[in-house]
Amino acid sequence: MRRNLVYISGLLLLAVASCSFTNKSFENDDKDKLLLDLITYVLEKGHYEPKQIDDDFSVSVFEDFIDVIDPTKRYFLASDIAEFEQYKFQIDDQIKNTDITFFNAVYARLMERMEDAKSIYKEVLKSPFDYNKDETLSIKYDEEPFVANKKELRERWRMQLKYATLGTYDSKMTHMQKEVTAVKKHEQGQTVELIDGVNIEDDHDHSAHTPEEAEKEARESTEKTLDEFFDFVDDLQRKDWFVQYINTIVDEFDPHTFYFAPEEKERFDMGMSGKFEGIGARLQKKPEGAKIVEVISGGPVWRDGSLEVGDEIIKVGQNGEEPINIVGMRLDDAIKLIKGAQGTIVDLTVRKVDGSLEVVSLTRDVVELEESYAKSARIIKGDEKFGIINLPKFYVDFEDYSERNAATDVAKEVERLKQEGAQGLILDLRDNGGGSLKTVVEMAGLFIKDGPVVQVRSGGEKKDVYDDNDERVQWDGPLVILVNELSASASEILAAAMQDYKRGIVIGSKQTFGKGTVQNVIPLSNIVRSNEHGDLGAIKLTTQKFYRINGGSTQLEGVKSDVVVPDKYSYIDLGEKDQSNPLIWDKISPAEYTLWDGYIDYEKTIENSNKRMAANPQIKLIEENAKWLKSEQDETEISLNYKVYKEEQEKDKEQSNFFKKLSDYDSKLTFESLRYEQELFVQDSVLREKRDRWHKNLAKDVYVEEAVNVLEDLKMNNLRNMKLASRVKN
Repeated sequence: MRRNLVYISGLLLLAVASCSFTNKSFENDDKDKLLLDLITYVLEKGHYEPKQIDDDFSVSVFEDFIDVIDPTKRYFLASDIAEFEQYKFQIDDQIKNTDITFFNAVYARLMERMEDAKSIYKEVLKSPFDYNKDETLSIKYDEEPFVANKKELRERWRMQLKYATLGTYDSKMTHMQKEVTAVKKHEQGQTVELIDGVNIEDDHDHSAHTPEEAEKEARESTEKTLDEFFDFVDDLQRKDWFVQYINTIVDEFDPHTFYFAPEEKERFDMGMSGKFEGIGARLQKKPEGAKIVEVISGGPVWRDGSLEVGDEIIKVGQNGEEPINIVGMRLDDAIKLIKGAQGTIVDLTVRKVDGSLEVVSLTRDVVELEESYAKSARIIKGDEKFGIINLPKFYVDFEDYSERNAATDVAKEVERLKQEGAQGLILDLRDNGGGSLKTVVEMAGLFIKDGPVVQVRSGGEKKDVYDDNDERVQWDGPLVILVNELSASASEILAAAMQDYKRGIVIGSKQTFGKGTVQNVIPLSNIVRSNEHGDLGAIKLTTQKFYRINGGSTQLEGVKSDVVVPDKYSYIDLGEKDQSNPLIWDKISPAEYTLWDGYIDYEKTIENSNKRMAANPQIKLIEENAKWLKSEQDETEISLNYKVYKEEQEKDKEQSNFFKKLSDYDSKLTFESLRYEQELFVQDSVLREKRDRWHKNLAKDVYVEEAVNVLEDLKMNNLRNMKLASRVKN
């Protein structure tokens, strides 16, 4: 069945709402039970691929919920887990009967164990740590067992607290050594540099002067952090923990189905509107901290440039105050610490992708929406001119599609580049997390005459084929698509369509993110008649699946590049396959489409590019860096001996500095703003600064350089095609 692109969320909502709930099935106004019943009903009726709620489902919820609330295994005892085991195969029945006995039992014991933990950490931090002792800590918490008794629990806390203080101890020792060196220089009449912004002649007796003082101050700092952490936990209500339980159940269906409590729904709506107040990054919960999985264009993280995808936030401080350790903290709670009012400062202690620790201070802000829009530049190589369009996401104003959207903006940039003589076009979809499906179909139409762009299927239904019905081709010249592991959803649809038509050559990672599903948001209060409980929040529900026009799904496998080039993420677990409970890859029948006939030697161009990349020293260095980063991530045994710890830190720093020469690369290409933008610079110096920064980064980008090489090859093929056509006419 073919149809123009339409939105079906309203139909889904009507279908679910047609069997509206009432509260009379409950003996009391138990909002938790109502919520559980509502969500499981919506999942059963509306999810693309409903899960069978059986014993296997029960076991998964059991294990995942324990892991969510005690990821570092420093609260529950093995006897607690053994006691909970009675529910391991009962949770499915409890869900069906709106019974929350399992949650109540775990919640009650958690509150008890957290009270125990307060006494344990206070007691442990009274005694000095021996950093000369050879001890190691495994941070692969998922492989560690729960301890048998409180004595073993205390020892686990001791090891984790020793690790928590080690970084603080190191920074104080480093500062102290700088002071000693500075004092000697001062006594000898030499010029003395500032130490952490303080002159050695100033009064700074508050600093540690001996290793013993440094150790004591490190323990005091850790204790203060934990005091603040448990104060924060004490403010949480039972309903906050119940939301975690609900989302553990929901997460079993797929990683993109999610329940929003009322206040979370407000934040989600704000995010969808394109306005982000905070640091401008999307985070994922990990046992070792909060992992950055997306940097939002225009936000504080993006502007600062110090943080990147794969970095893990382990501590959060407020404008110079003692930071709070968020390892083991619920992600929602960590985000509450990280977010804040515009203009305030947050200090993030981060474990970088390369394993080094760094403190990054950011000023919270509202993301500059303009930076999430399409932008273009002219590329000069000798006498040749090319164009590049960067698209951070497939944006749209759902209230008024004509207001501004990615498709119309890209069309404008294409026309401007044509007018300025571009002979080839690069569409940069790297780090593009997706967005509006409608804009993808329209954008694809800029590059093909007409035909199908993507196939979409709802659960158990026939497929819908979304076509470009406009025979006009705005750009018929050489086209290259740049992607990476973070190109997701709508980005994958466009790249896949251009690849299937052989309209453009895809350069980038071995595969893209692999998100081939569609979600709709359903307010739960709309489903309940005579609701006495107020706002019940909403559920974001996976309702459809994308398929390429060749029939293959983009789910899990993503789009495999024509020219595969390594980047720093090549060996790191990223993408849909690293998510919990992803839907499977499958295929359906292909759509009817005709290959693009504008290129000659298309395959030869890809072969030449692969040869160039294999011989490129910069690419070899990038791959070496990627392998080193992977080895660092695989290192899960941490030495608690200060000498060994320091040696490892210095070694990592040396290796990290070695790979910084990657940023010294010069492609010798020239990048310029288009004429219309240069005219804006007269009154907008900030825009000029942003574009200058972008152009400098592009000039160091070996992937853009290779994209230009490919465009040159495709341009020559186009010329051959034109000559052949001319001969036929003659």
